[in-house]
Amino acid sequence: MMRFMSSVVLMIFVLGCGGESQPPGKIVLVPIGDVPADLLAHLQHELPAIVKRDVTIGAAIARPEAALDVSRQQYRGDALLEELKRHDVAGADRVIGIIDADAYAPGLNFIFGQAMKPGRFGVVALPRLRESFRGRPENAALFRDRVLKETAHELGHTFGFAHCDDRKCVMHFSNSLGDTDFKGNRYCERH
Repeated sequence: MMRFMSSVVLMIFVLGCGGESQPPGKIVLVPIGDVPADLLAHLQHELPAIVKRDVTIGAAIARPEAALDVSRQQYRGDALLEELKRHDVAGADRVIGIIDADAYAPGLNFIFGQAMKPGRFGVVALPRLRESFRGRPENAALFRDRVLKETAHELGHTFGFAHCDDRKCVMHFSNSLGDTDFKGNRYCERH
């Protein structure tokens, strides 16, 4: 009986408490149009510590003309997500598009990013994360930090995470750059 109980306890530890039974899949960053290579390399280097998955850079896809709302000069986030689905990456657990163009969602003037929740696809729009968008001198380190946070945030949505009340959690909703700058780049204990 003691041998049986020891086997059961070991099996529970290995299957339940010991973590996932399979290693998590990789995340692929897909440039939509021209995206700075050094920014993609920064994300590839920093994201694994946050999301505990390998991150690779996929082949770039063209900006989808059909996703551009010409009257607003912004891309529709949902259409960008659909375009990513059409260009799915084999073997990818998650696909995050990075676009250096302004984007929006119905009912919002702009978005920093959008994702399918839960799902496999997300997108991050770069322009409003730059200081120069507001007429200020560029700050490369601050820009990279903002992009990292917003990419981790959209990945969190693909994992099924909701917005968080903890203002330091990367899953806190960013209504402004002040919100993005204040929050950290990690998930809180609730996620």
